[in-house]
Amino acid sequence: MSERRSMTSSDVVIPPLGLAGTLNVPQSPHGLVVFAHGSGSSRLSPRNTAVAKALNASSFATLLFDLLTPSEESDRSNVFDIALLAGRLVDVVQWLGGRGPSIAQLPLGLFGASTGAAAALVAAARLPERIAAVVSRGGRPDLAGDALPLVRAPTLLIVGGVDYGVIELNEEALARLRAPKALQIVPGATHLFPERGAMEAVIALAVRWFEQHLASAAPAGVAKPENRSH
Repeated sequence: MSERRSMTSSDVVIPPLGLAGTLNVPQSPHGLVVFAHGSGSSRLSPRNTAVAKALNASSFATLLFDLLTPSEESDRSNVFDIALLAGRLVDVVQWLGGRGPSIAQLPLGLFGASTGAAAALVAAARLPERIAAVVSRGGRPDLAGDALPLVRAPTLLIVGGVDYGVIELNEEALARLRAPKALQIVPGATHLFPERGAMEAVIALAVRWFEQHLASAAPAGVAKPENRSH
């Protein structure tokens, strides 16, 4: 049985808009993953929370935060405003850079769901020197448009096997990406992966991707995971 690792959990308020978030930092983290939730969701998304917990258990820090203020959420057009959402991610990355060396020096990954996946890819294109890996869950990476060829971070697209229409949109986005990339289809899963074992498959794929591509970007002095057989 693996040794239980200590972890610090903090409720944070991200300036300048006061966006609410939760920052979890395990002991000696390999990197930090920032989550971008999809339309109609929030930092409390049970699916993203499950992924974050698995990443914490694998020694990755995580930040889940609300991309919009409550008043902004009332305007449905905002949840599909990819430029707006991507700007919030860029602002958060810059805010993290001022949190002290223990956080600022960690390699950063982005995990996006639905429209949040497009926002993550646009942010990665805007911050090519800072974002080290991207994972999309049931996302709409096609909405990243002309930013796709500019992404340098290794990108994993995860789609449900019966999420018809979205599969094709992910295939189109994959073709436009020039960074190291992969498309993983979870058999029998629909858009939100509620089927038995579906989210577990998503979690395993995401953790492995970040172990391979995010932790490998860690600078000297940041712990890297031991080689493990999967």
